[in-house]
Amino acid sequence: MMPSARRDLNRLKEAAASAVLEAIDHIADAPYRMGKPLRFELEGLWSARRGPYRVIYRIDEGERLVQIITIDHRSDVYRRARRG
Repeated sequence: MMPSARRDLNRLKEAAASAVLEAIDHIADAPYRMGKPLRFELEGLWSARRGPYRVIYRIDEGERLVQIITIDHRSDVYRRARRG
């Protein structure tokens, strides 16, 4: 998990953070099934839904790694992901 994503998680209320952590566990087990690929300027990233929150992540097949990029409310997360 990127340090910025960890900060995002720490900013959430306890119930939301718990739900997002559960989603991250599912992403780690089955990243292609849990989310959907993003397009256009966010190509290469994936998005998983958990209530009103989104987890943006990158899948590195070569390293067999899932990197959590950002976590935020759906109204803000894609704008933040574009900023990098």
